[in-house]
Amino acid sequence: MDTRKIGRSGLRVAPLGMGCWAIGGPFRYLDIEAGWGATDDAESLRAIDAALAAGINFFDTAAAYGTGHSETLLGRALAGRRASAVIATKFGFQIDGDARHVGRFVDRSRIVATAREACEESLRRLQTDVIDLFQLHDGEMPLALVDDLLAVLEGLVAAGKIRSYGWSTDSVEAARAFASGPHCAAIQHDLNVVLDAPQMLALCAELDLASVNRTPLARGALTGKYTAASVFAGDDVRNDPWAQAHILRPAYESLEALRDILTSGGRTLAQGALAWIWARSGVAIPIPGMRTPRQVEENAGALALGPLTVAQLREIDALLGRPDSAATST
Repeated sequence: MDTRKIGRSGLRVAPLGMGCWAIGGPFRYLDIEAGWGATDDAESLRAIDAALAAGINFFDTAAAYGTGHSETLLGRALAGRRASAVIATKFGFQIDGDARHVGRFVDRSRIVATAREACEESLRRLQTDVIDLFQLHDGEMPLALVDDLLAVLEGLVAAGKIRSYGWSTDSVEAARAFASGPHCAAIQHDLNVVLDAPQMLALCAELDLASVNRTPLARGALTGKYTAASVFAGDDVRNDPWAQAHILRPAYESLEALRDILTSGGRTLAQGALAWIWARSGVAIPIPGMRTPRQVEENAGALALGPLTVAQLREIDALLGRPDSAATST
């Protein structure tokens, strides 16, 4: 498959990125477990190696993931080969590494006031001189703070600390406001075959932004490896009631109806779910979580199989009872 552009940044990456949330290990966000259970750092490093070997050169992490541990691992893995990778990370939360806890600033203006410091801390953990895509992680920052934050981010671009920036948000209004920044290059948002985002995709195409897709496999629910009866470890974020209702349950309920289409051409279910995203939009870059070489191998195998067809997009829309997305695919 051809590479895809990180919006206005000019950077080009493989159409598939590696999400690095899961490799950060256990931590808490507000009052919920926000990690993906116990991790093996050696296995995580092997997964990053496998991704690079498979042609995956886009890595998405965050200061929040494992309260910095994900960034630290990625920095170790890329030491001596930084030029082979495009690094995206995130900022905007209050991080307590000792307590392994992530919270929101009570005074939301602290997001702006601490952005430069957060950038320096991420640069240190990532062992790099520049971050390719620096994304606001708090999706509900008040819009009144956007202009002040954009000024800080443009300053970081001018200083050579970051190349571009974006926002991890599902709000189209917020995305449009952030896109007024000259070096805004991407919006990260939920997208998968069951959870479409037509307005956000249209906005990204209109404003020359990359659509970086979290939950492309619905936190594993679209892989066929889990069912509504599955029980996750106590420190797994998939126990969160919001995740169960908004992401996992809709995927479980629709998967059987979509199975034959997603597994067409010899694809696995996961590969078919990624193929839907590539067919859905030319600016979309899914970032499924990968913490083992085996997961990398399966997801990377979707690249050779390519996107679904327009006819398959339309068949899926009909099965799910939603408007024809093929008519608006970009």
